[in-house]
Amino acid sequence: MTKPIGIIGVGVMGGAIATRLLARGHQLILRDMDPAKLAPLLAQGAVAAASVPELVGQVDVITTSLNTAEIVEVVVFGPEGIATAARAGQTLIDMSSIDPKATAAMAARLHAETGMDWVDSPLSGGAPAALEGRLTLMMGGSDAAVERARAVLSDVAANMTHMGPCGAGQTTKLINQVLCACNFLAVAEATRLALDGGVDAASIPKALAGGRADSRILQEFMGKMAARDLTPTGRIDNMLKDLEAVQRYAMALRTPMPLTGLVTDLHRMMVAAGIGPEDSAAYMKMFDFGRAPQA
Repeated sequence: MTKPIGIIGVGVMGGAIATRLLARGHQLILRDMDPAKLAPLLAQGAVAAASVPELVGQVDVITTSLNTAEIVEVVVFGPEGIATAARAGQTLIDMSSIDPKATAAMAARLHAETGMDWVDSPLSGGAPAALEGRLTLMMGGSDAAVERARAVLSDVAANMTHMGPCGAGQTTKLINQVLCACNFLAVAEATRLALDGGVDAASIPKALAGGRADSRILQEFMGKMAARDLTPTGRIDNMLKDLEAVQRYAMALRTPMPLTGLVTDLHRMMVAAGIGPEDSAAYMKMFDFGRAPQA
């Protein structure tokens, strides 16, 4: 019998990944500090571990989906962390979006201390793509470890690319976030113009489909933004976290990024205004600043 897969962190993304894997027939052992997040997955057949070491002892592959490098470090190297029970032959697939240098350092440490392999596999597509098995994954790690990760993640991803050694996946994700953040704000701005100009914003994605202005963000979010549909797909404050990581990385490389700098500041403004925890469609609220809210 194939061993179950361990998943640590079942928030919006981790929960969607777990849901998809369960639907595809995988056995899962889960760990999250919030029991409420586990409940719907346990109802679908997953099993909860009492501790991280207990989970590690029952699986060969563990995926993590966490918010920051600091949280990942605690989960991996803390007193009750993965490293306390890890062994050679196991693979950690970190699907968090965190700093590339921190990732490379933690991967080297984990392998040196336990023999466990690390694959950084940040994602693009959000929870809807995970549920439909069409995530895009940017992977860093050894050839063998990445192949093991592919076998596990093939049910949640339609596009998996090995970008290089540990940390390369995270660098690629930073590039992805630059493109996404700029696109999100451009779509929000265009949506506001359409609404103010009396054009049916929900019809624009169809009108522009296949043209140079087309994008998945346009197709998925212009109608959502126009309707102020805030169904969770991704948080604005998580995007800010990634953009600030981009800024630090670019500064270390002395890479000028003027447009990204402006977009980062606009995200800071939105988080300061209290909409950081909201869905990406809440970018529309930025256009309410200083005037009465409109549709």
